[in-house]
Amino acid sequence: MAVNPTPPMLSGLSRRLVQDGIVAEDTALQALIDSRSEPGGLVPFLVSRKLADPRQVAVAAATEFGIPLFDLDAMDVDMDAFRAVDQQLIARHRVLPLLLRSKRLFLGMADPTNLQAIDEIKFQTGFRVDLVVVEQDKLEAVVGRSLEAADTSMGNLGEDDFDLESLEVSGGDDEIAEEVGRDEATDAPIVRFVNKVLLDAIKRGASDIHFEPYEKHYRVRTRLDGVLKQVAAPPLALSSKVVARLKVMARLDIAERRLPQDGRIKMRLSKNRAIDFRVNTCPTLFGEKVVLRILDPSSAKLGIDALGYEDVQKKAYLDALAKPYGMILVTGPTGSGKTVSLYTGLNILNTEDRNISTAEDPAEINMPGVNQVNVNPKVGLSFAAALRAFLRQDPDVIMV
Repeated sequence: MAVNPTPPMLSGLSRRLVQDGIVAEDTALQALIDSRSEPGGLVPFLVSRKLADPRQVAVAAATEFGIPLFDLDAMDVDMDAFRAVDQQLIARHRVLPLLLRSKRLFLGMADPTNLQAIDEIKFQTGFRVDLVVVEQDKLEAVVGRSLEAADTSMGNLGEDDFDLESLEVSGGDDEIAEEVGRDEATDAPIVRFVNKVLLDAIKRGASDIHFEPYEKHYRVRTRLDGVLKQVAAPPLALSSKVVARLKVMARLDIAERRLPQDGRIKMRLSKNRAIDFRVNTCPTLFGEKVVLRILDPSSAKLGIDALGYEDVQKKAYLDALAKPYGMILVTGPTGSGKTVSLYTGLNILNTEDRNISTAEDPAEINMPGVNQVNVNPKVGLSFAAALRAFLRQDPDVIMV
């Protein structure tokens, strides 16, 4: 490839593109001027107007800045990493969070000179950002698909998207909660705070929410990827009001503070979108601790590619599901994805020619086409009793 003289007014990536013969000098100079008034910078400007080949530009950028070059066709997006970054930043700067490891965020960019995007994402996430170069055309396609997928799974929920005082919620039964504590449970600031905590947990893809009272402080933690992290520390004086609000939402007895209680909350986010929460209260030395398990029905429909499996794990799971008979054991710590893995497998097997039954305590996600049974030892419906019944129901697949 011919090497052209370095133009005096060009530097960095634009100079490299001219030196490598990818764009002409006058084209690069004009593109630098015109791209200043458009979002994205030089690379999107050149590629969108077909002034340069996206692959050649990516190779030049990787060479110029000494940054690894990734092929987006050869890897899947880590949706946990994607959800960690504000989607408005992703859409505005056209960047792609690829992988999240501890406090390191690997960020795909076509133009590494977009320092504003890097600084804003560092500030928003608090993570260290490691750059990789990707091709502009592939970047646009993957960002579009990922934004759509995150939107479908409610990954872009925010406080401004809802009226936090009037979200439609319902409990797990028709019992009317007692009037004790009713006023504090419907206090507008408390309603807004609780709703915001729930929405933020859904947005981040958390599996559980913990409301915990202590002698001198009160804290709220969420479990993400199996790890608990504090997300709020409201005044200790609000602890009883927060618990009362959660009990009202779950149709629990507000007056009962001595015994554990179980309930359920359904939060309707739109006409076609609702999230369930399994609620448990437990009396502690300094008040009632409340834990909510987030049950998102859409999580079972995201497909196995959204589970974050390595290729070897994914192949092993799909091969096991494809076998005509056998048993699959799913094990792991709290919040590691056991439930979503099981339901994803059921969703793959859930076809018209199969009879599927499940024994659960409780059934966490409703799956049309699957015969789900909530075990109830108090009335004699144990796991063993449910399994005996299943064997007389002509089963193809049983999940316990």
